[in-house]
Amino acid sequence: MAEATEKPLNFIEQIIEDDLAAGKNDGRVLTRFPPEPNGYLHIGHAKSICLNFGVAQKYGGKTNLRFDDTNPVTEETEYVESIKADVKWLGFDWAEELYASDYFDQLYEFALKLIKKGLAYVDDSTSEEMAAMKGTPTVAGINSPYRERTIEENLDLFVRMKNGEFAEGTRVLRAKINMASTNMLMRDPIIYRIKFATHHRTGDKWCIYPMYDFAHGQSDSIEQITHSICTLEFVPHRELYDWCIESLEIFPSKQYEFARLNLSYAITSKRKLLQLVNENFVTGWDDPRMPTISGMRRRGYTPEAIREFCDRIGIAKRDNLIDVSLLEFCVREHLNKVATRVMAVLDPIKVVITNYPEGQIEELTAENNPEDHESGSRIMPFSREILIEKEDFMENPTKKYFRLGPGLMVRLKHAYIIKCDDIVKDENGEIIELHCSYIENSRSGNDTSGINVKGTIHWVSEAQAVDAEVRLYDRLFKVEDPSREDGDFKEYLNPESLQVITAKVEPALKNATLDTPYQFLRKGYFCLDPDSTADALVFNKTVGLKDTWAKEAGK
Repeated sequence: MAEATEKPLNFIEQIIEDDLAAGKNDGRVLTRFPPEPNGYLHIGHAKSICLNFGVAQKYGGKTNLRFDDTNPVTEETEYVESIKADVKWLGFDWAEELYASDYFDQLYEFALKLIKKGLAYVDDSTSEEMAAMKGTPTVAGINSPYRERTIEENLDLFVRMKNGEFAEGTRVLRAKINMASTNMLMRDPIIYRIKFATHHRTGDKWCIYPMYDFAHGQSDSIEQITHSICTLEFVPHRELYDWCIESLEIFPSKQYEFARLNLSYAITSKRKLLQLVNENFVTGWDDPRMPTISGMRRRGYTPEAIREFCDRIGIAKRDNLIDVSLLEFCVREHLNKVATRVMAVLDPIKVVITNYPEGQIEELTAENNPEDHESGSRIMPFSREILIEKEDFMENPTKKYFRLGPGLMVRLKHAYIIKCDDIVKDENGEIIELHCSYIENSRSGNDTSGINVKGTIHWVSEAQAVDAEVRLYDRLFKVEDPSREDGDFKEYLNPESLQVITAKVEPALKNATLDTPYQFLRKGYFCLDPDSTADALVFNKTVGLKDTWAKEAGK
C-alpha cells in the first residue's frame, strides 16, 4: 500500500517556515484578518479568513480580528457584528478584537513625526489640481506648489486641520516621497483628509481621518503582526507600506499577497452587492442567492464545506475564476454525510391505492441518514391516499422509463410496490388522479413478493402531509463572469434565480430546526429558513443532488 504523501506547502506556508527556521520574530506567528466594516463578508473573505487563521493555527500562532474603520461615512456597527458572527460561524476565534480607530491617537502622532522629519506636508490643492499634477505611468508628476512648506508651517496647519478650522476638501496631508516614481501610489500620496462625520466608535472626537494606506501598515506594526497577508490588488501598495514603516522606524511588519477568490456566476464587489441590496434586486445581504457568508449560511451551506472549498482551491499568486460548481460539490459532499433524509413532494399528483383498507394508517420506519447509522430513525404514516411527483408518472412511457405508468410497477420508498391500474382526468383532459393497487407482501424490509422493480419513487401520505413554502434558488447571474461583461452588471441577473412553490412534506418536518440540514429524497438538499413559523414552514433549496448546470452546458 502506497504511503500517503503530505500536502505540499503553499508559498505563504513556505515563507513562514523559512522565517521560523531563520529565527525571525522570536519564533512568533501573528496574522490578522482586517475587514473594513462597510458591508457583509463574502466568499472571497472566507478564503482570506481560512488562510489567515489556518496558517496561524498550523504554526502555533494567533490571529487578530482588526476592523480597519478609517472611513466613518461607510462604516456601521451592524457590519461589525455581522463580521464577527461570520468568522465564528466559519469555525475560527481571534486572539484580540481590535480596531484601527483604537490607534487614531497613535496614527496622529505618526503623522506629526513624518512632518517633523520633513516627510509630509499640508497641501491646499483641490482634488482636480492634484490629479492633474499626478502625471501618468509614463510621464512624471509635477511637484505641488505647497510641497516646500516649512516644517513649522506644516505642523501648524495640520494641528489646525485636527482642530476643525478648515472645511472638508480644502486641505490634506500628503507624504513627501517622489513625484517621478514609476509606482503612481508613491507620488506623494494623501495620508490624512478632513471629514466631518460621526465615527461609529469615536463619535465626533476627530474631524481628520487617516487614509487606509497610512493606517493599515502602521496598525500591523503596532500589533507586531509578523505576516500581513493581502490580496493581489495590494501589490502596488506594498512599497508605500514599507516606506511608512521604515520612515517611522517602527516594528517591521511584512506584507505578502495572494490571489483573491473570483467565483463564477457571482460578483464579490461590496459596492455592487450593496447596490443589489439597496435597489431591491435581492431581499438583503443574507439573501440565499448572494455570495455573502450570511447568504450562504441561510441557504444551507455548511462551514465545513466552505473550509473544504477554500482548501481545495489553494493559495495562488495569479488571479483566476473559480467555478462555482466546485463550491457546490463541496457543499453536496458534506451534506450527504450529515443531512437528515426526508420525503417532500414538490409538484404533487394524487394516488389512490384502491386495495388498501380505507381509514387505515400504517406507521413505517425510515432511517434518518444511511451514511450515519447513529442518526436514528423516524416514523412515517402510510395510507390509502398518497401524493407523488407528477414527473414520476408518464401516460405513454418510453422504453427505459422505470417509474409509474399505465400497467407499470414501481416501489414506494420505505413502503410497498404499487401498480398503476387507472387514470382519472378532468374535463380538460388533465390527469388529476391515479388509481393503483399495492402488493401486500412487498413492504420494504420484509418483502416476500418475489417481484423485482427497477424504479423507486418518494411519496407522502396525503392526510398527514404538511404544506411548506419551498424557495428554489438558482445562480444569481446567468453569465459566468458578470463583472467582465459590458454594460450594467445588473443586466445579467438571472430572472429565474428564485422560484417559490408550495410543497407537501412528511409530518416529521413540523419539528424541523434551523441547524439541521435535510435531503429531500431525489430532489436535493434543503434547510429551514428563519422566516418559518410553527404554522408556516419555509424551506430553502441549498443545492441539487447533481450539477444540472454542467449538464445544461454540455460539459
